[in-house]
Amino acid sequence: MSEQSDYLPPKVWTWQQPSGGQFANINRPIAGSTHDKELPTGEHPLQLYSLATPNGVKVTVMLEELLALGINEAEYDAWLIRIQEGDQFSSGFVEINPNSKIPALVDHSTTPPTRVFESASILLYLAEKHGQLLPQDPASKTETMNWLFWQMGSAPYLGGGFGHFYAYAPEKFEYPINRFTMETKRQLDVLNRNLATRRYMAGDQYTIADIAIWPWYGALVLGRLYDAAEFLSVDEYPHVIRWAEEIDQRPAVIRGRKVNRTWGDESEQVAERHDASDLD
Repeated sequence: MSEQSDYLPPKVWTWQQPSGGQFANINRPIAGSTHDKELPTGEHPLQLYSLATPNGVKVTVMLEELLALGINEAEYDAWLIRIQEGDQFSSGFVEINPNSKIPALVDHSTTPPTRVFESASILLYLAEKHGQLLPQDPASKTETMNWLFWQMGSAPYLGGGFGHFYAYAPEKFEYPINRFTMETKRQLDVLNRNLATRRYMAGDQYTIADIAIWPWYGALVLGRLYDAAEFLSVDEYPHVIRWAEEIDQRPAVIRGRKVNRTWGDESEQVAERHDASDLD
């Protein structure tokens, strides 16, 4: 596969609509709201506004893990944000996340309520608030944070780079697919080398680093992301597969994957979650 292109960038870029691709209708070069709409609020202090993309799954898994540990204060309402319909550009959502990306969380147990956006920030906020899933000794905590921030810096290459050009772009082009495939495989090799000597990302303890990385790279090697497992030869990364399969069996992970999900097997879809029984 190769391409011939006569395109030369103009001196000044201007926005041309439509841009093409699966998400063209919601892509724009400016921030801010497009319409007025308040967000709903349920009975629990924690209010999550999300969708079961990898970044959304991080937070619902985290909340379900906290509940499994007996942290009743982690009870939450999860409201569906349909990103392809532009829900993230409502005035209510932009108020809690000016970047208009899911997930976003509001903690009403504080005065005034605390808004938390960016998935890693939410994981860290919940871990510190409840004293769980984040080691307390400085060395282990730092190692956990190393991998948490690794994920936040690496995933855009997997999602916005590889995922976009391999799965969502309106045309297939060899150069960007090769470029981002190479980087994705390099990242998988980084993970595989680390997990060759460790049960979990930061050592022997399951932490927010695993919760952050698994919905992206775990889903990828388990064949759930972009239908790209064969293309990427994920069998070359046995330690990542071992880690992904172990986490996949955790009850809280099984529950968390269902929340705010509106596609796939109907038995795994729970569009909104307001009580533990919604997942049963």
